[in-house]
Amino acid sequence: MPKTIGTHSGTFHCDEALACYMLRQLPEYKDATITRSRDPATLDACDIVVDVGGVYDHENKRYDHHQRGFDEQFSEKFKTKLSSAGLIYKHYGKDVITAVLEGKVSEVEAEILYQKLYEVMIEGIDGIDNGVSQYPEDLEPAYKESTNLSSRVGRLNPWWNEPEGDMDARFTKAMDMVGEEFYGRVRYYGLAWLPGRKIVEDGINGRFDIDRSGQIVLFDQFCPWKDHLHTIEEEMLAKDPEAPKILYVLYPDTSNAWRVQAVPEKPGAFTSRHPLPEAWRGVRDEALSERTGIEGCIFVHQAGFIGGNKTRDGALELARKALTMD
Repeated sequence: MPKTIGTHSGTFHCDEALACYMLRQLPEYKDATITRSRDPATLDACDIVVDVGGVYDHENKRYDHHQRGFDEQFSEKFKTKLSSAGLIYKHYGKDVITAVLEGKVSEVEAEILYQKLYEVMIEGIDGIDNGVSQYPEDLEPAYKESTNLSSRVGRLNPWWNEPEGDMDARFTKAMDMVGEEFYGRVRYYGLAWLPGRKIVEDGINGRFDIDRSGQIVLFDQFCPWKDHLHTIEEEMLAKDPEAPKILYVLYPDTSNAWRVQAVPEKPGAFTSRHPLPEAWRGVRDEALSERTGIEGCIFVHQAGFIGGNKTRDGALELARKALTMD
């Protein structure tokens, strides 16, 4: 007999739509029907229940988060209280990721993706559903933003002045929408982001072969390196607190020239640990080569976070010289 996933009827939210989608990626619930009800007897007959019922009990497959006293987080690293999406992800996320990627990840890789996808996607859904402010309460936002996934799901509910129509059909549409977003995120992080980690690891391990300072890393090809670099560097510093922090990254661009980029202070930050020298910023081509004393210069951005040279050796010279300058 097909399994049954239970959730509440009426107005729906992003968290239970995503929870149901994730469960359906698992072999056990692949063909499960979804029952939307608030009747306790109906929900008791379901094999698994999310976002309703007032009970969180993993052993009995009950995953609500609305009851008094509930205060479950994903791990000690996170402070955001879980929604039904977070609860399902916490208990089944690695299996869901493995299913979406058709088993083409190792246990170690699945764990890396499991942690990353909670950070970049699921936690935000948990926070919005539980009313956790993303910013300090006394900080006024500079602009309004209502295109996030939770808002898009909310707009699939009936307007206040229109008939409800088929609410189950509306919920299915919401589940398909959040599922498409989740599926795309898993595929990107599994098939594009994760392979970059090996490139970054190799670059960091070979950094003293590039420059004896250990503060310059070179990649033979571009990859999404910033998240990986900070994570791997944290792991490295935990083992060796005296290890020098990485300041510059070198890689080829699409025109076969080379870029030298200052490492951000933290992922997503616009400030760099050691920007390229102020005297070089906003200068291009021959004028920049004359100013730096290095042939083949192309540019240095006026903010000092990135520059370019026609050759690998030229880019390396820029980075080495920048290490000695403020």
